[in-house]
Amino acid sequence: MHTDARIDAYIASAADFAQPILTHLRALVHEACPDVEEGWKWSFPHFMYKGAVMCNMAGFKSHCAFGFWKAALMDDAAGALTVKDRESMGHLGRITSLADLPPDDVLIGLVKTAMQLNEEGKKMPRKPKPAASEQAMLATPEWFGAALEQEPVAKTHFEKFSYSHRKEYIEWLADAKTEATRQKRMAQAIERLRDGKGRNWKYQ
Repeated sequence: MHTDARIDAYIASAADFAQPILTHLRALVHEACPDVEEGWKWSFPHFMYKGAVMCNMAGFKSHCAFGFWKAALMDDAAGALTVKDRESMGHLGRITSLADLPPDDVLIGLVKTAMQLNEEGKKMPRKPKPAASEQAMLATPEWFGAALEQEPVAKTHFEKFSYSHRKEYIEWLADAKTEATRQKRMAQAIERLRDGKGRNWKYQ
């Protein structure tokens, strides 16, 4: 097995409920793909094959996630993938116990499908750039702009972001249902922007 000691440590430090889930997922990936190589990207475990990312897993406070890098291209006859979107980390839903996982043979089949995509050198299609008119319509809300004025470093990072990264922040803030939620999200956004991080930096 091509293992990475950082993943051993990651599993050992995970919540008690998460350890058997992460251990089982890791074992299934190796069973399906003996030549898989473990890696460490964006602070959580990834599995590489033929020089490209194939899948990843992560443990959080109350659930685990497992995702395929090319889920949108995968044949999912069993209907096990809940989200076919490269930008979404988890494609098996919220995993809180081993019972939440698809049957082993289904998951192994999905890993083999992902392997084939890497063997064939298939890549995710690039998203088309938004038209200039669409970009012009993305206005920073006045209240967010005022907060950024008080944080020059965060403001500089935000203004240098791509259209899609700025849009993620603005939509997240605008979707807050209450003023308290918006203020909490704004504080989180400013903190991340000070470090030059995108809204979904953990998954990118």
